[in-house]
Amino acid sequence: MNERVSMYSLIAAILFIGALRINSVNGGELSGDYSKLSGIIIPGFASTQLRAWSILDCPYSPLDFNPLDLVWLDTTKLLSAVNCWIKCVILDPYNETDHPECKSRPDSGLSAITELDPGYITGPLSSVWKDWVKWCIEFGIEANAIIAVPYDWRLSPSKLEERDLYFHKLKLTFETALKLRGGPSIVFAHSLGNNVFRYFLEWLKLEIAPKKYVQWLDDHIHAYFAVGSPNLGSAETIKVTLSGSTFGLPIPEGTARLLYNSFGSSMWMMPFSKYCRTENIYWKHFNGGSRKSHHTYQCDAREYQLNFSGWPTNVVNVEIPSIRGIDAYPSVFEVAQANMSIMECGLPTQLSFSAREVSDGTFFKAIEDYDPESKRFLHQLYKSYHGDPVLNPLAPWDRPPLKNIFCIYGIDAKTEVGYYFAPSGKPYPDNWIITDVIYEFQGSLYSRRRDRALGMRSKDRASGRGVGLGSRETRRVPVAMVAWTVWRTAYKVTLEAALRIVHAAIAADTLPHVSRVPDPTPRPEGPVLTPHPEALAPPLANMM
Repeated sequence: MNERVSMYSLIAAILFIGALRINSVNGGELSGDYSKLSGIIIPGFASTQLRAWSILDCPYSPLDFNPLDLVWLDTTKLLSAVNCWIKCVILDPYNETDHPECKSRPDSGLSAITELDPGYITGPLSSVWKDWVKWCIEFGIEANAIIAVPYDWRLSPSKLEERDLYFHKLKLTFETALKLRGGPSIVFAHSLGNNVFRYFLEWLKLEIAPKKYVQWLDDHIHAYFAVGSPNLGSAETIKVTLSGSTFGLPIPEGTARLLYNSFGSSMWMMPFSKYCRTENIYWKHFNGGSRKSHHTYQCDAREYQLNFSGWPTNVVNVEIPSIRGIDAYPSVFEVAQANMSIMECGLPTQLSFSAREVSDGTFFKAIEDYDPESKRFLHQLYKSYHGDPVLNPLAPWDRPPLKNIFCIYGIDAKTEVGYYFAPSGKPYPDNWIITDVIYEFQGSLYSRRRDRALGMRSKDRASGRGVGLGSRETRRVPVAMVAWTVWRTAYKVTLEAALRIVHAAIAADTLPHVSRVPDPTPRPEGPVLTPHPEALAPPLANMM
């Protein structure tokens, strides 16, 4: 695992350093002077340290929580005072406020994203950006040229701005970097960090005069590296939502599900259709409309003519029990008598849902009578996403008007693209179990339960949707996501697989496997650099 992280960090650092040496910025204004550029890192989900901002006395444990104590991630306190630790991490699922007894806030600076749990043993196991920063230092990048912009990854996008003024601070970070070093910045975003950056670009439209928007981007952002970007969401978000994922932590999956579902960001990477869009809130704002309106989906004909919303398969399939409501999920006492339960006699019904039916709430409405969390899912979906004042993040986005965009994904790994769930007969939060997983790999779909290829439609093979891309956990994305990236842009995109190379074979002044293609439009100036979106080592192996 650490070897994969090191290789990823190495290649990412080489790309970053190579981008610093690009000989054209704004038509040659910074020609040859890469020292003016800065690198801004937007980490992914669970990749920022959280520290306590309250005093919490933990009974039956020698360890308490005091202000500035590490919460995410302190495995010592997690093991010795798990109930207190949960209070410091969990949020109210309806208003995204802290637990009454403990609150946590994101740390700041590079140290907040390098290692989540520093220590001789835990440090290497929780390393996120440490190797990346190390390589940049070895190649001579100045300390003030690398800027981390950590955030509270538990919050929905609008709450990030409402509580922490995050996007105002991010705008000031770009402007400060320009003033400090005299040149634009290179944005390096990973996983959920790409969704954060996308939201920032849309938020910026409402903060800057329309005629100055593109000029601001030209002045402040030279290149954007999208690593493991969930451009069409991630199917694994459904798995985490319904059954939980411990991410390697020593906690039960049910506890992990409780924590994850309390976060406002839990819906931010839900899969959605590439054929359904929402109205442009930017133009609606300037036309005198209300910014706080419900984002309605508008799907083109392909959504209903083709299957699966542009994905390789239906992203979720569930068995619905024959009884409804609270009786479907008995108490602990009733579970003990499950052998005599009517649940064993009922004939379940299997329902399948596409990515569109997940993002528009159809799926959660269908299981509302069978899962007590569905009401919370729907509330959060409508309030924080469909009703977001800036944009609905659960819809495709066009190529932003940036000079250079690098899309980086891992390859040669089975990618989870669909799941089968069934009731477990246990009370919440352990009321669902995964009965099967559908993978995409090298042109075919595979079933974990059947351990064989399921095959794909001929038109899917012809469109190239059969090559499985991805890395690990929720950074995995199907090849349809890359196909969507190519489909949505008017720019020529080159797909090329980068070789796995070692440090000794790399020259610091090279940028391998990058195609320089002329920009077919008057905007932006200079060459458009498009290294292939399929290539490079797998994204971070520990946390997304």
